[in-house]
Amino acid sequence: MNIVMMTNTFTPHVGGVSRSVTAFTDEFRKAGHDVLVVAPEFDNMPEHERDVVRVPAIRNFNGSDFSVRIPIPFLLSERLEKFEPDVIHSHHPFLLGDTALVVAEDFNIPVVFTHHTMYEQYTHYVPGDSKLMKRFVIELGTGYANLCDHVIAPSESIRDILVQRGVTIPIEVIPTGVDYKHFREGDGNTVRKELGIPQGHVVIGHLGRLAPEKNLEFLSIALVDYMEKNLNTDFVVFGEGPSKDLIKSVFRHHDMEQRVYFGGVVTGRKVADAYHSMDVFVFASKTETQGMVLTEAMASGVPVIALDAPGAREVVKDRMNGCLVNNESPADFADALEWVLGRPGSELLQLKNYCSELAKEYSIENCAKRCLGLYQKDLTVSPKTERLEGLREITAMIDEHWKIWLNRMRAFSGAVMNRSGP
Repeated sequence: MNIVMMTNTFTPHVGGVSRSVTAFTDEFRKAGHDVLVVAPEFDNMPEHERDVVRVPAIRNFNGSDFSVRIPIPFLLSERLEKFEPDVIHSHHPFLLGDTALVVAEDFNIPVVFTHHTMYEQYTHYVPGDSKLMKRFVIELGTGYANLCDHVIAPSESIRDILVQRGVTIPIEVIPTGVDYKHFREGDGNTVRKELGIPQGHVVIGHLGRLAPEKNLEFLSIALVDYMEKNLNTDFVVFGEGPSKDLIKSVFRHHDMEQRVYFGGVVTGRKVADAYHSMDVFVFASKTETQGMVLTEAMASGVPVIALDAPGAREVVKDRMNGCLVNNESPADFADALEWVLGRPGSELLQLKNYCSELAKEYSIENCAKRCLGLYQKDLTVSPKTERLEGLREITAMIDEHWKIWLNRMRAFSGAVMNRSGP
């Protein structure tokens, strides 16, 4: 098959969607399929990329680390005609997601859409964030899904939410798989030495984008609660983002800044090394559709403590491979740390072994086979028709909301000017 991946985030951006696209692309190619990735331009892009088309973009949109595509789909026409796509896989319901629908209409081929993100939890990156904005984003995602031929939900929780919101087309649950062999081994001791973590200390770890939607203020407060009573524990953080200073401020406020270590962004082999430097992995996000870092940590044999939320509850089995914390309470999260790190050696080993066994169920090989099977199924039926009419309706809805935001911003600017005037 000739498969086109259309995504608003891709390398060198570090994030769940980018890693998912990369993982599936690699597996599809291993299986003998041709894959063309269409993605925005980013700073520090690789000089040589295999079958990747970059489109112009506005970078670091509104202070985020995302690129926003400038909509010029005709730039892709020549490359797509040569590629002769059989199926389009869209990874966002806007920007290049719009282009995916246009291309599918032009080539009369199916569109598969993976609902990676609970987009309403990310509206703080857009001017004019409000309840209306969140409602609009939900409607946008639902309307877009119903213009596609199939939707992939990364977890059962997300499938149920999409059905409740009004998605009527078939939904398949296919997680982003984990490269079990890649994470099975790692050099955690070298990472600890490089960061200067005292020998013999217990390491609590986190890896991911350090952004508001990851709930890192709550996580930091919960860790401080535990670490104040356990002096031989340290917190190591891998990743970058706007919430880094917030983490520092929480630990500084409790005079514990020297016990938090920042390892920066890690890629390739160093990701596995990072996980292997940890005794337990902690996760407080409530916005995930899957939480790839959870399965990666478990593939590395690291128990996980996470808030009970979509994406986490499918993979964290309470008291079996870690703890699932029901209440967003720092005390409850600290109690979960006490339980995991207080296990006798043999019981802790059982936790780690179960982590590894569960991670095998999420292997990228199995997940890629299921996705290819879905493509084949869609190729046997007639693609949706009149997508463009639905796309025009969505575009009109976006335009209407944009007018509302502009009016609010003008009103706010006017109020400020009047207040500061003579």
